[in-house]
Amino acid sequence: MSTLMDCSKQWATRPAEERFTSLHEMLAVLEAQRAISRARTISSRGLRAIPIEGNTANDWGLVIEGPNGGQVAPTNWAFGQAASLAGAPAGYLRGLPAPLAADCINWGLQVDRDIEDVQVLMTAGQDGSPAQLRAMTGPKYGRVWNADIVRALVDRFGDGRTGQWRVPGEFGRDVAITKDNTTLFAGDRDAFIFLADEQNRIELPNRRDAQTGALARGFFVQNSEVGAATLRVKTFLFDYVCSNRIVWGALELDEIKIRHTAGAPDKFLEQVQPALANYANSSAANVEGALRDAQAAKLDKVDQFLAGRFGPKVAQRIQAAHLADEGRPIESIWDAVTGATAYAREIPWTADRVELEEKAGELLDLVA
Repeated sequence: MSTLMDCSKQWATRPAEERFTSLHEMLAVLEAQRAISRARTISSRGLRAIPIEGNTANDWGLVIEGPNGGQVAPTNWAFGQAASLAGAPAGYLRGLPAPLAADCINWGLQVDRDIEDVQVLMTAGQDGSPAQLRAMTGPKYGRVWNADIVRALVDRFGDGRTGQWRVPGEFGRDVAITKDNTTLFAGDRDAFIFLADEQNRIELPNRRDAQTGALARGFFVQNSEVGAATLRVKTFLFDYVCSNRIVWGALELDEIKIRHTAGAPDKFLEQVQPALANYANSSAANVEGALRDAQAAKLDKVDQFLAGRFGPKVAQRIQAAHLADEGRPIESIWDAVTGATAYAREIPWTADRVELEEKAGELLDLVA
């Protein structure tokens, strides 16, 4: 079993205005933001950085002017994208006086780089604040709006506070949902949602040390409409979530990733929404049956089975990790999954660890 830190990282870094206590509240904010947002495709030669006297490039130190003379203030994320398009390091530019930073960006956009189309996302200002430039991406960027994703979640799972699927409790106990312990986050860069069904737990005999274990179901959904992250849906089983929103004793079941290419909106409709519907409608008994089948699926040639999927060296490490955790050798597909996730905990590099955990979860498909 693995430990998932995805939600904990969100919980530790999100400011109060990016925390929500229900999906309805989150949806209202995201729909209002979308209503005042517009995307346009503009030639890079039609964009120009204009310094604001007396400030640095960070903190409204410059604005981006379009071909018609309209000016928008870039968010921190969009400033980084503008710097990247200009071929300049964003961290360095943020420390420069605004006129010098603007000159560097303009040199890249107007002179040094080839002419290319840029898709910009602008959001109108409110309560006297200036209009914002939220994104500068490639012309074929396929935007999936956060509001559309949250609306799909509301349709399938309700408000995220009541009913079967909700913000998880702490150590398996229900708690009042507040901004301090919520798992619903959205800001100008991305959105992240974690919901769980902790009431209908899956009873699994002989889960560990010959003891019966009870697992809850959960899922993460993450998306960025400004190019900061792919659209991702991850489903998993778990023991409990602590007060720091770390998911303990997790077994990852499936993951869908959609890059924001031109076809991303269609893929959201064709892949993600049906997957969410299936997960919402599936019963704990179905998942429990699949796991029991995995326990019953005995392996005759463990070395050969593992080596064919993970390679000989990793296969040996998986068997050693299972023996250390369970006190016996691998005998079934369930044992192979347990051993692989146990070994994954020892891998210090996140990308390699996640890749191994995903391969381990795929073993369950062999008994589906």
